Amino acid sequence: MPPHCDSKDGPVVKAAMRALAASSVDLVLPYVPADAEDEVRMAFEKTVAASSAGPQAVEVAEEWFFETVVRLHRAGEGAAFTGLKPAGLGHGQVVPLAERAIDSGDVEELVRMLTSALEDEIRGKFARVMKLKAHSDGPVVEAREWVEAMLGFQVWSHKTHQCITSDPLHDHGSMGRKD
Repeated sequence: MPPHCDSKDGPVVKAAMRALAASSVDLVLPYVPADAEDEVRMAFEKTVAASSAGPQAVEVAEEWFFETVVRLHRAGEGAAFTGLKPAGLGHGQVVPLAERAIDSGDVEELVRMLTSALEDEIRGKFARVMKLKAHSDGPVVEAREWVEAMLGFQVWSHKTHQCITSDPLHDHGSMGRKD
């Protein structure tokens, strides 16, 4: 997964910013597992209290709050927290398209991009397999290359199908929820 949930411009930090701006911790709680809510509430209260201590204290407190929320979010995914990543890191094409689809309610651009990318990959991998098929019976070195390409294509196809048909919540981490 590209940097996203753990970046300063990712959805978790954006939710934490909204929570602070609205003085409502409930806006960030959906991003952490239920068993982490108390820690987030405590961090939120301390961060809000720091607002009267001056701009430097606010900056430090907010950064700590963001790190706390992201750390607990990542733990809910079963992933390690490796620090808050800076804003502006590339997420590739897909994450921004998915975000735009959610914001606009229109998924067509994302569908076109993913469909095109999938078709290009299938055709490219298949063309390589078919090129090597002429050597499927030997000599051994070329036959081995054919077998690797052929089996690789089959396994890749299987894994791609599994990915397409999987539950994104399950793969992203259940954040303590039971399916």
